[in-house]
Amino acid sequence: MKTDVGPRSQSAGNISLAMKLVLALTLVAVGASVFMTFAYAPEHRVQGNLQRIFYSHISTAGICYIAFIIVAIGGTMYLARRDPKWDRLARAAALLGVVFTTIVLLTGCIWGTGVWGACWTWDPRLATTLVLWFVYVGYLMLRGYIDEREQKRRIAAIVGIVGAVVVPVNYLSVFWWRNLHPQSTIIVEGRGGLAPEMLQTLIVTFVAFILLFGLLLRLQVRLERLSDAAADLRMAAFAKDGAY
Repeated sequence: MKTDVGPRSQSAGNISLAMKLVLALTLVAVGASVFMTFAYAPEHRVQGNLQRIFYSHISTAGICYIAFIIVAIGGTMYLARRDPKWDRLARAAALLGVVFTTIVLLTGCIWGTGVWGACWTWDPRLATTLVLWFVYVGYLMLRGYIDEREQKRRIAAIVGIVGAVVVPVNYLSVFWWRNLHPQSTIIVEGRGGLAPEMLQTLIVTFVAFILLFGLLLRLQVRLERLSDAAADLRMAAFAKDGAY
């Protein structure tokens, strides 16, 4: 039986070495991020130490955007080429996107409780972030409800592409509607922005999360590949049993 899991393009040794290098870089970046967040970046004059959650909150929000854009790209490429590797990429990115969006919502809740006095308000940025979370949780649940493989992949690809529309809406919500979330405070032309130490800490933290996301995405794609291979084996076993 022909499977849709093709041969590996690299040797196991090369992949192992690359993974070790990425893992080492990730650990260094995460360590630097933690140090800079708590020991290098200055305390905020109004929010105090609570503001330190800003670095991970903003960074994970950026990772969410990247993850859901990858889902849309994977879905588009699958519809165009019908190559299962793009579907596996979309599945892996969607799962990680949900995880990182959950972190965004939780850190936002902690920060909001201290700054606004409420864990949740129906702020447009918060509301659209929650919509993103529901869209991609629904994306993952949809895949579990549809049994026929090709139909599942096609419908999931469409949902992933349409759902990505929420990403620019979420980003632009602070410009379009009245928001508790401020507009850009990172670099504000003519009005300063973040202190240099804060900006440097944010950059290092974002790089650390990028590396972590890339590492997790690579591992998750490999898990999805193994999952497809296991599904192929089950189908082959059922077909063989049915022949007797």
